[in-house]
Amino acid sequence: MADHTVRAFTEQLEALASSVAQMGGLAEAQLADAIDAIARRDTARAEAVVAGDRKVDELQQQIEEQALRVLALRQPMAVDLRETLAAIKIAGELERIGDLAKNIAKRAIVLNREQPIRLAQSLARMGSQSLAQLKAVLDAYSDRDPDSAELVWKQDGEIDEMYNSLFRELLTYMMEDPRTIGLCTHFLFIAKNVERAGDHCTNIAEVVYHMVTGGHLALERPKGDTTASARIEKKD
Repeated sequence: MADHTVRAFTEQLEALASSVAQMGGLAEAQLADAIDAIARRDTARAEAVVAGDRKVDELQQQIEEQALRVLALRQPMAVDLRETLAAIKIAGELERIGDLAKNIAKRAIVLNREQPIRLAQSLARMGSQSLAQLKAVLDAYSDRDPDSAELVWKQDGEIDEMYNSLFRELLTYMMEDPRTIGLCTHFLFIAKNVERAGDHCTNIAEVVYHMVTGGHLALERPKGDTTASARIEKKD
């Protein structure tokens, strides 16, 4: 009976991890499609991302229900408890990434009605970096690899630097041609959404690290977003 109980518990934890991996794959696909919809001016793909957000939400609810069932029936301890709680936390972060992908897709639909501007490629490069971070942290979760999770955590500043650069580029674009202010404002919101997706990857990295080791990464995470204090200097 004891062996059966242990095996059933293990199977529940494995099913929970599998659901998180499935949700991670969907969130990754949503973000990739949203960014690609801008780069390729693909309105149909953007609309599919908006419609697909419901599935991300449903998977989060499924994971929470699975985790709560494990907590109620098994009363896990130590690493088993950390894995169960990590599933809930990671699902929440992935749901937010899904929301950000939906927001990006909605603005892509608007942008695709306007004339293209060269900044779309800069945004696509930033999106690629955010996607790379998401893939890496999902792999760290699947592999139970705290070192890879810590590496994702340390690389968060790279996305911030790309955001700072794009932010300054967009401001310059708007000052040189005020007619582009509306268009560039959409790009600013999209860029911030991409940067926020990177932040959620960092959050997941912290959860994975604690899940595996029981320890915590440094309280002060590496940040490079300086746009809040940026000075706008008008050219003569």
